[in-house]
Amino acid sequence: MLKSVWNILAFTLLISSCGVQNSLHDIPDVSNYKQTIPKRTQISDSTFTTENGLLTKNKYGQWELYVSGDPYQIGLQTGSLSQELMAIQETAFLGKVEELVPSKTKQYLLRKVLAWYNRKMYLHIPEEYKAEILGVSKYAGDTYDYVADDYLRLLYFHSAHDIGHALQDLALVGCSSFAAWGNKTEDGSLIIGRNFDFYAGDDFAKNKIIAFIKPTNGYNFMSVTWAGMMGVVSGMNDQGLTVTINAGKSDMPLVAKTPISILTREILQYASNIDEAIAIAKKRQVFVSESIFIGSAKDKRAITIEVSPNNFEVYEVENSNQLICSNHFQSEAYKTDENNLKQIAESHSQYRFERMEELLQETPKLTVEKAVSILRNTDGLDNKAIGYGNEKALNQLLAHHGVVFKPEQGLVWVSANPYQLGEFVAYNLNDIFKKEPHETTAKSVHKENLTIEADPFQFTKAYVNYEQYRVLSRNISEAISTENHVKQNVLDELVTSNPNFWEAYYLVGTYYYKKQYYTAALQAFEEAQTKEITTVPDQEAISDYIKKIQRKLK
Repeated sequence: MLKSVWNILAFTLLISSCGVQNSLHDIPDVSNYKQTIPKRTQISDSTFTTENGLLTKNKYGQWELYVSGDPYQIGLQTGSLSQELMAIQETAFLGKVEELVPSKTKQYLLRKVLAWYNRKMYLHIPEEYKAEILGVSKYAGDTYDYVADDYLRLLYFHSAHDIGHALQDLALVGCSSFAAWGNKTEDGSLIIGRNFDFYAGDDFAKNKIIAFIKPTNGYNFMSVTWAGMMGVVSGMNDQGLTVTINAGKSDMPLVAKTPISILTREILQYASNIDEAIAIAKKRQVFVSESIFIGSAKDKRAITIEVSPNNFEVYEVENSNQLICSNHFQSEAYKTDENNLKQIAESHSQYRFERMEELLQETPKLTVEKAVSILRNTDGLDNKAIGYGNEKALNQLLAHHGVVFKPEQGLVWVSANPYQLGEFVAYNLNDIFKKEPHETTAKSVHKENLTIEADPFQFTKAYVNYEQYRVLSRNISEAISTENHVKQNVLDELVTSNPNFWEAYYLVGTYYYKKQYYTAALQAFEEAQTKEITTVPDQEAISDYIKKIQRKLK
């Protein structure tokens, strides 16, 4: 069956290759930009400088990148400074591809698939960002050239987030955001909290970068990102405008257009208020559904821009100083949208939305510290223990990062590893952008006196058990797929390491079912039904197993 799929793909791509050549040969014109190749100086094993750039690791394990210049120079300096991190990131992101597609023939076919899928993306990305990506690509390694040439490969990476959103049934994403202002905060100023739950493996999240960019055109801004990523998923500019993104339910797109992270980068660099952000968003064609959460110091409030391939709407709260966003749309324009209705009914989005409502109601005057506490919360509605790692929790213990903004003060707090449990490290954009990168004396630019301490949970037995659960669950999942034997004490340990999580019982039940231990499997599945199951499809899968077993036992 799989062989026939590859054959069909090969035939389809061969007859459609005529539409790909323009994109393969599109290279941005950088002749008007400074051509100097930056000379990198290594200060220590974790600090590097260029003429207009700095990369250093702070005491909390976060990388801080600060670069300035024209688009091409920003790319060149970013690539030069972070080239080792970029190699690590590519391996984390693409290493699994080599395992899944070891055949050279199929790797070649994969390259063709990517080229065909992204054949129109170059038409939807502003030239300055293509120039940045070209600059970064000069420092890309050769290991994954079979995926695409350096420049195209990094360009394609900017659509990976969108594809992850389109495939969110695979649990790649589940972001949560909230904002409060006026009478909802202790000092009346705007506070925004968000968890970015894009998961591409543990190694992918180890080397997060807090980037400070000082471009020749537009506003200075910061972004929480990773090596090779020039788009924005969470960021704030020096005008106090913030941007974060939350996935909506999308059909699988047939062709890539403007990646959401490129659109939000443009907003962050060129918008100073809500109206300007909306105007920029209207200009671009996207290929997935997304809520773009905008906070504004000038407007002293927050809104969401709800975009999709065929619709556009701005959602603003009425008679309230509080805005909440998970992974479904709230505006009138999407009230009858089938994808959105399905997302609300079947996913964990509505549950997390209600949990944010509940926690904010318990916190009538929000502070930064209380916002961090909400982002770290692992319980379900009514403070129910729903198992660690449950996607119905705001803290799913898989986030790439958590972040809190205080835009009117130019302040941002970014979580250190692991997840949102490490320190929330503080930065003051007003102070940082007063200096050029070379004036920062090659040291961390964080504000130690404002940093919020680590969550004590990571030092508990429960946390140790959860990390053990993650290892065991992967091993047992692999054993199920390969039909290998698992010892009984390992199955027992899986359950005891995370006893409130439905998935533990589901995995045990599935293993027993595959081994035809039907009575034991039935008991495990029935126990899973007593827990807080994440989605309707998960509930249906368990019910189907129970029905099959009951028929077999008769």
